[in-house]
Amino acid sequence: MSEASGAKVAPGGGGPPEEVLELVYRELRSLARRYFQRRPGSTLQPTELVHEAFLRLSSAETGAFRDRGHFCAVAALAMRQILTDRARKRRAEKRGGGEMPVTLTDAVMGAGSGLEVLDVLVLDDVLQRLEALDQRQARVVELRVFGGLTVPEVAEVLGVSSRSVENDWRLARAWLSRELSAARSGP
Repeated sequence: MSEASGAKVAPGGGGPPEEVLELVYRELRSLARRYFQRRPGSTLQPTELVHEAFLRLSSAETGAFRDRGHFCAVAALAMRQILTDRARKRRAEKRGGGEMPVTLTDAVMGAGSGLEVLDVLVLDDVLQRLEALDQRQARVVELRVFGGLTVPEVAEVLGVSSRSVENDWRLARAWLSRELSAARSGP
């Protein structure tokens, strides 16, 4: 979704509803494709994630997105919620088992982090704790991991410099690594 097409989704942006829906669907497809490229072996198909996210986003007020950045942030949050809900459902079905792994590639978490695969519920819990400490760092992680956005794209979405995003990303990764390692080793 370009800035011009993002304006069509914004309040008063005009554009026929069919065109807006097509733009939203294409952008969701792009975000899901990025997410699943880094997470092979998932039981959830990209099309399923797109459809569920599309339904959640389409139930939002028409014209609710200010621009592409706002849309990407809302879409990443919707995808995170969908993946978390699915993992909770699977865990409940298997009475404590059935972890839904999230693969965090070396490009995301850093080589040798030891955190390449983890339970999406553990990640969600740790992200909630990070959000209580630093909302922007939590948004950076959410947009990078669940939205598949690059550093410049995250900077655009959050309205900050790429350098700020890089710093937030570095600090958040270190904090996540420490917290996730502690979560894996148990109480």
